[in-house]
Amino acid sequence: MTTTPKTTTTTAELAETTLLRFATAGSVDDGKSTLVGRLLHDSKSVLADQLEAVERASASRGQDGPDLALLTDGLRAEREQGITIDVAYRYFATPRRRFILADTPGHVQYTRNMVTGASTAELTVILVDARNGVVEQTRRHAAIAALLRVPHVVLAVNKMDLVDYREAVFATIAEEFTAYATELGIPEVTAIPISALAGDNVVEPSATMDWYGGPTVLEHLETVPVSHDLAHCHARLPVQYVIRPQTAEHPDYRGYAGQIAAGSFRVGERVMVLPSGRTTTISGIDLLGKPVEVAWTTQSVTVLLTDDIDVSRGDLIVPGKDAPQATQDIEATVCHVADQPLTVGHRVLLKHGTRTVKAIVKDIPSRLTLDDLSLHPHPEQLVANDIGRLKLRTAEPLPVDSYADSRRTGSFILIDPADGTTLTAGMVGDSFATPVPTHDEQADDDGWDF
Repeated sequence: MTTTPKTTTTTAELAETTLLRFATAGSVDDGKSTLVGRLLHDSKSVLADQLEAVERASASRGQDGPDLALLTDGLRAEREQGITIDVAYRYFATPRRRFILADTPGHVQYTRNMVTGASTAELTVILVDARNGVVEQTRRHAAIAALLRVPHVVLAVNKMDLVDYREAVFATIAEEFTAYATELGIPEVTAIPISALAGDNVVEPSATMDWYGGPTVLEHLETVPVSHDLAHCHARLPVQYVIRPQTAEHPDYRGYAGQIAAGSFRVGERVMVLPSGRTTTISGIDLLGKPVEVAWTTQSVTVLLTDDIDVSRGDLIVPGKDAPQATQDIEATVCHVADQPLTVGHRVLLKHGTRTVKAIVKDIPSRLTLDDLSLHPHPEQLVANDIGRLKLRTAEPLPVDSYADSRRTGSFILIDPADGTTLTAGMVGDSFATPVPTHDEQADDDGWDF
């Protein structure tokens, strides 16, 4: 069986293609890992030795053909139980686009892992078993996609071969899910009927579903617009490292290195350094050791400033006329990911960008039940996988953006100061998008935009 690509893609060609980060999610046994394996296999993105290892493992389990789910389920416990436990990342490319894929678990107790996998995703594929339809975990994953403001959602109705490829089954599931997604404020849903096991509509169009005229999963992944909205957000550069060579060649060089979190910066632009509030001008930008006139989102750069002011790791460089409001009181939507509960009065470390400060949990106004979108006011604590509202007080002012304005600079994590464990992922402000209004819809008083 050949595993060489149909088309050879050069490094130069890949450099010109766009990058799409996407995640897969779904309930247990909906076929996420099989879909990912089929996607990699049929797009010729599997190396020969990888496929041989999967074939040997499948044969040892008494299977006639290769179990493509094993291409992503790498943990021994995952293979033994036939489930996904950890987030599996895969990198592959086609001549049209490069991809970073996060295959997330389906079990309820691993829902927090989806937050990790989808936090930077621009698209989420949510799988549904055609025999079961939209279930509780489907709604939970849709709500998390809405919470994280993932721009594009694909509903992959899998195992169509087990329902005789009936259009009516697909239409019913797609209608129910789309209605729920609209209520959550998800801006776009693309429904695709597939059979990951048989390969229908994954990479190649299905010969048995001629009633479906839309794209395959890969075709949609290759063509969905990647807006890179961060390039149009408020410009933000968290300082990660101060570069001072102090060599004979560069005796006075002082640069501030970091990855641009949002927006763009240009030589000659007036900027402000936070939290000090000092203003200066960008005198130079170095990218990959070469000077450039402009740099933008996700590029790692070194910025040189006209004035010799005190700048250190954790500071934030922003446009002088577009600085965020620094505050010690932060209200946020959070997903609690640790096994230990989070309670009022809990002392934590808050990491925002490259800055880490002490903080205390002042209040937990509400907890969201994803099953029916109901609110429980003032719960005593948040436990693993809970989504709720937090009020925090930080020891120092932080220049934070709203998560609605920037997914990068509006997010933070809470850390246990005792052992460094990540406790909670947070999103400043009201993270859920505003849903499409209905004639009888009323705004919620507690900040949830449903």
